[in-house]
Amino acid sequence: MKVGIIGATGYGGLELIRFLHNHQEVEKIELFTSSEEGAVFSAKFSHLVGIEDRPLQKIDDEALQHLDVVFASTPSGVTSRLLPSLLQKGPKLIDLSGDFRLKNLASYEQWYKKTPAPQEAVEQSVYGLSEWNEHNIAEAHLIANPGCYPTAVLLSILPLIKDNLIDPSFLVIDAKSGISGAGNKPSQASHFSEANENFSIYKINKHQHIPEIEQAIAMFANVETKISFNTHLVPMTRGILATSYAAVQPNVTQQQLIDCLQATYAKHPFVRVVEEASSIGTNRVKGSNYCDIYVQLDARTNRATIVGVIDNLVKGAAGQAIQNMNIQMNLPQTMGLQMVPLFI
Repeated sequence: MKVGIIGATGYGGLELIRFLHNHQEVEKIELFTSSEEGAVFSAKFSHLVGIEDRPLQKIDDEALQHLDVVFASTPSGVTSRLLPSLLQKGPKLIDLSGDFRLKNLASYEQWYKKTPAPQEAVEQSVYGLSEWNEHNIAEAHLIANPGCYPTAVLLSILPLIKDNLIDPSFLVIDAKSGISGAGNKPSQASHFSEANENFSIYKINKHQHIPEIEQAIAMFANVETKISFNTHLVPMTRGILATSYAAVQPNVTQQQLIDCLQATYAKHPFVRVVEEASSIGTNRVKGSNYCDIYVQLDARTNRATIVGVIDNLVKGAAGQAIQNMNIQMNLPQTMGLQMVPLFI
């Protein structure tokens, strides 16, 4: 396959390059940019000397439409203008931004504060939560790759909601992310002096992933609900740990919760259900496409604590995007992604 990456200079783009170079079916990778045309990629990222020494290309429909797959790893508000012209013109499109995730355009405008993509393009997009939407992903021309936080949250709570083991009417979700989730554009929040030795909350009750999570719960578990979701910045580079709290239904046991998760993901190689709290943490999945899940029932309060852990740049972005490409191309989902976590 010949693949292209729009936005190759971002963290998501760099991770796409790292994994695609290990993909047995990828013959060529073309790198595109909106602002650094002609710059030699390895001159900007010296860890790629001898690996990606070619110049960045200008984003051009003519060049893109001759590729098999195009990944777009850009800030939100960019691909809504770039990708619609490529629909049905050849390449499979996988968008890592939020521009095609929300089916309600008014909701996108409200939460992202940007002009939405054309309705026709949004309607054609398929939400790419790999383990839950495999059939539709296989038929899709345009995939809306899920956000990093929603991936960790949804993989951990959807089975329990769908099997009616927890009460979805009052979900409280507390999520924490490393600084790379903010991208590589300098900001006050990501400045070393501001972020180091500091643990902060941001976008309180206003995070743009709230409607995405609610939409996916309705889509996959057939439940309409409103969640309480808040996010925190942790002074580390990679990783997301999302902790969800929910009341369990009457007479539900700890073993039922575990059995539900294990049965749901028994045939999904990148989701691991762990049974010891000491075994869950961001360094258990760092650099890999794994999502680890842990659940614990508190019999005293009849509430469950559900934990989902991912690498935000891999399972939360580039890794899941490649997993979706594999599904689209009828390849093993693990192809190019069998990377052992960087535990240390």
